[in-house]
Amino acid sequence: MTLIKSISGIRGTIGGGAGEGLNPLDIVKFTSAYAALIRKTCTVKSNKIVVGRDARISGEMVKNVVVGTLMGMGWDVIDIDLASTPTTELAVTMEGASGGIILTASHNPKQWNALKLLNEHGEFLNAAEGNEVLRIAEAEEFDYAEVDQLGSYRMDLTYNQKHIDSVLALDLVDVEAIKKANFRVAIDCVNSVGGIILPELLEQLGVQHVEKLYCEPTGDFQHNPEPLEKNLGDIMNLMKGGKADVAFVVDPDVDRLAMICEDGKMYGEEYTLVSVADYVLKHTPGNTVSNLSSTRALRDVTRKYGKEYFASAVGEVNVTTKMKEVGAVIGGEGNGGVIYPASHYGRDALVGIALFLSHLAHEGKKVSELRATYPPYFMAKNRVDLTPETDVDAILAKVKELYKNEEINDIDGVKIDFADKWVHLRKSNTEPIIRVYSEASTPEAAEEIGQKIMKVIEDLAK
Repeated sequence: MTLIKSISGIRGTIGGGAGEGLNPLDIVKFTSAYAALIRKTCTVKSNKIVVGRDARISGEMVKNVVVGTLMGMGWDVIDIDLASTPTTELAVTMEGASGGIILTASHNPKQWNALKLLNEHGEFLNAAEGNEVLRIAEAEEFDYAEVDQLGSYRMDLTYNQKHIDSVLALDLVDVEAIKKANFRVAIDCVNSVGGIILPELLEQLGVQHVEKLYCEPTGDFQHNPEPLEKNLGDIMNLMKGGKADVAFVVDPDVDRLAMICEDGKMYGEEYTLVSVADYVLKHTPGNTVSNLSSTRALRDVTRKYGKEYFASAVGEVNVTTKMKEVGAVIGGEGNGGVIYPASHYGRDALVGIALFLSHLAHEGKKVSELRATYPPYFMAKNRVDLTPETDVDAILAKVKELYKNEEINDIDGVKIDFADKWVHLRKSNTEPIIRVYSEASTPEAAEEIGQKIMKVIEDLAK
C-alpha cells in the first residue's frame, strides 16, 4: 500500500489501513484541509467547488467521500462526474467556482487514485499552497459546518459539451479544413473518460470515420495506461493495417496526447507539442515554454519564427507560471502535454487534437511526412541509484562546477546544454536517486552522453 503526499496533490493505492493508502479516512482529512485553505485564500465570491473524476473503479467511492466532506465543510458541490482533467479545469472558471478537485491518478495503474487540487482559476495549486494543505491536514486545523451551514449538492453533466464548444470556438481550430480533409482517425482511450468525450469531439470536428479502441469507460484498463510505445501494441497494429490516417492515444484523465503515424510508427510524444507549436506560431508568432526535460526541437521551431523559447522547472504549475511571465502563446511538456493559453492554462488533449488536425489539413501531408519536417532528436532516460546517506545536492553542485564552461540551467536540478546535445539531472523527492535525461541527434549519442555523466556521478558518490 502506498500514500504519496506532495504539493501537487495526494495519491495512493486503494485498500489497507488508514495512512497506508488513499482510503476514506485519508480522503476526508486531505479534502477537509483543501476546503479550509480555499476558504482562507480564495478571492472570488463563490461558495462552489467543482468535482470531476476519471473512470477508475475506485472513482465513485472516492467521489462520494470527497463530496460529503466538502458539504460538511460548508461548500456547495458541483459534481460533473465522469470528466477529463481539462474539462474539470474549465468547469471551475465557467461556474465561477472557488476551486475544484479532480479525482484521477493520471497515468498510474488501476489500483491508484488521487486528489488533484485546483484554485479559482482552474489551475493547480502552487508549491506554497500545496505545502499549506499538507500542514493543515497534519495539524487537523479545520472545523466542520453547523447544521444550517452545510453545503448543497448539484450534479451537472453539461461540461463535456461545453468543453468541446470551447475547443471548436478557438480561432485556430479550422473545422472546415478538417471536414474537407476527410480524415480517418483511430483512438485508444484506455477505458476511461477519453472514451466518452473524444468520439464526440471528433464527430463535431467533422471526422466521419473513427476507429475506437478501449473506449468503454470501465476503469479496467486494457493495458498499462501510460501512453508510451511499449504499452500501445494494439493500436499500433491497427494502424499498420491501413485503417486510419492518424491515431490519438490519451491517458485516463486526457491531459496527455500521444500520436501514431499512418504506418503504425509512433509519432513521438515529445513531438506532439512541437507540431502544435509550429501551427500556432505560424499564425500567432510569440514565445514558447516547455520544461527542462523536454525536447530541444521546440526551441528550434520557435527560433524559426524569430521568437524566443524559455525553459521552466518540471511540473505543470511551473510551466504555466513561466508561460504567464514571458507571455508565451503555446507551451507544455514533452510527455504530450499541450498548454494553449487561448483556451486555458492546463494540459489539454482535446485542444491538442483539434489544433493538430487543423495543422495536418493545412499542410496536406501524411502524418509521417509531417513528422519528418521537424528536427530529429532522440532522448535517453536513465537513473543513478544512490544510498540514503549520499548528499545529492553536493554531487549536483560538483557536476555543475565540472561543466561550468557549458551553458548551465539550475532552476530544477542541473541541465548541461552542449552545442549539439543536453543532459538534465534531477534528484527525486522521494528516494535517493538522480534521474538522468539526455538528448542528441541519434539514439546512440543520447545514451552515450547520459552514460558519461552517470559515470561522473558514480565517481563523485564514492
